Amino acid sequence: MASRNDGRNDRGACPACGQLFTRVGRRRWCSDACRQAAWRRRRSALAAAADLPALPRPAREHTVYECPDCQARYLGWQRCDDCGVFCRRVGPGGECPACGEAVAVSDLLEQGPASIPGGPGRHK
Repeated sequence: MASRNDGRNDRGACPACGQLFTRVGRRRWCSDACRQAAWRRRRSALAAAADLPALPRPAREHTVYECPDCQARYLGWQRCDDCGVFCRRVGPGGECPACGEAVAVSDLLEQGPASIPGGPGRHK
């Protein structure tokens, strides 16, 4: 059984140099030199893309986690000490300077500027 494109004999333009040539079978390039040049271009484009810096991942030690069972909060710790279950991620945060509890930035933003430690109000 012949392959589906083996009987094709039409004219086409070489993707590398643009020269018209008669395609025979599955041939895509006008010459081995154009095929090789296209491979080198693709290869250098991939190498250039690999040099791009990766997006920074949020640091686990600055992430607040909350236990789904007992609602205990942990800073940088993903498993509840009391329940032994994995906690859900609340978001980036840190320790409250007033009480030492783990506080997420989203908690402070929901309550407004009065809830920021050192301000007139307190967080939960």
